[in-house]
Amino acid sequence: MCRSIKTLRPPATPEVHDEDIRAAALQYVRKVSGFHAPAAHNREVFDQAVDAVTAATRELLDGLQIRGSAARRGPHSETA
Repeated sequence: MCRSIKTLRPPATPEVHDEDIRAAALQYVRKVSGFHAPAAHNREVFDQAVDAVTAATRELLDGLQIRGSAARRGPHSETA
């Protein structure tokens, strides 16, 4: 669906920054909504969707356990 969104989990991407996650979320919301830049009356809901997808993506990446590689703990993860 969103071919321009790169894989953000190790080992494909050893270090993921918040900017990478937000860029992927923005691409996803653009694709799903069909808007590259929403009109003023849709800006708030568009931005809320980007924020929600960003948060869900961070939660997913922080929770993934990748077998066969060292445990990855992001800056937003709790230490075990």
